[in-house]
Amino acid sequence: MVQSFLEMPSGRGAWFESAGENFAGLRKRTAPPLRPRHSHRTIFISDTHLGTRGCKAEALADFLMHNECSTLFLVGDIVDGWQLKRRWYWNAAQSRVVAEILAKADNGTRVIFVPGNHDEFARHYAGRLFAGVEIADEIVHETADGRRLLVLHGDRFDGVIMCAKWLAYVGDWAYGIALRWNDLLFAVRKQLGLPYWSLSAWLKHKVKNAVEYISRFEEAVAAEAAKRGVDGVVCGHIHHAEIRQIGDVLYLNDGDWVESCSALVEDARGNLEILRWATPSQRNPSQAPAEAAVPALIPA
Repeated sequence: MVQSFLEMPSGRGAWFESAGENFAGLRKRTAPPLRPRHSHRTIFISDTHLGTRGCKAEALADFLMHNECSTLFLVGDIVDGWQLKRRWYWNAAQSRVVAEILAKADNGTRVIFVPGNHDEFARHYAGRLFAGVEIADEIVHETADGRRLLVLHGDRFDGVIMCAKWLAYVGDWAYGIALRWNDLLFAVRKQLGLPYWSLSAWLKHKVKNAVEYISRFEEAVAAEAAKRGVDGVVCGHIHHAEIRQIGDVLYLNDGDWVESCSALVEDARGNLEILRWATPSQRNPSQAPAEAAVPALIPA
C-alpha cells in the first residue's frame, strides 16, 4: 500500500520485508512488556519520521509498548515520504513501531492518523479506514472535562511550506545533517559518561530567527483555533513540544521523535501534559543499573 503511495521502484517498497517480517507478523508484538504499563485516556504523537535514520524508533516502540490509551492520535509526519522517495531506509525498530500501532488498533484503541506534509500522500485517503487506522485531514477531540481541541499537523501555517516548497526541501536536507550530527555527538558524549543532548534542538532555541518563527507559528495556529470557536489546538510540525495559553486558546504541541522523544497525554480527568521518554541507551551510563532499567517518563 505504502509502496504505491510513494511510487517506489519495483522491488524496493517491500516495507516490512526489510525487517524480515511480513504484514501479518507486524500485527503482533514481538514480546510482552517486562515493565508496568502507564494508562492514559488519550495519547498524541507526531513527527516520528519513520523511514529516516534520525527517527528514534527504539524509544518510540518502547513508549508505545508501555503506554496504553483509549485513543491514539498520530498527528502527522509519521512516515517521511520525502526521504523515502530520495533514499530507501527502514530498520527493524521502525517495523516494531508499526507493529505496536497496529496492535493497539487490534486491541480496541481508536487510532486516528492526521497526515502532515512529509506523509501528505495519505491526505488523498482522508475519511477512510486502513488496517483499523482512521485517516482525517483534521479532527476535533473532546477532552474528559469537555474542552474541544482542534487536532491538525500544522504545516498549512508554515509560510515556507505554502509558498516555497523547494525551500522546505532544502531545509529538510539541512535538518537531516543536524540530526546526523546529533547521533555522532551522542556517541561521543556516551563514551564520556554524559547524557543525551540535542544539537539541533539547541540551535533552534539559540538562533534568533528560529525562535521568532516558532512564536509566529504558535500564534498563527492559535488564531485559527480561535476562529473555529474551539478551546484549544493540538499540532506538531515544528518539533517543539509546548503547552501554553495564547489568548483564549490553549496551544499544545506534542513535539517529535527525532530530537525530544516527546508525547502529549491526557488523563481520565482531562489533564494534559507533555512527557519525554528515554530508553536506557539514551541515559547517562553512570546511572545506577536499577534506575537505568526503567524508561524515563518525565513531564517536560
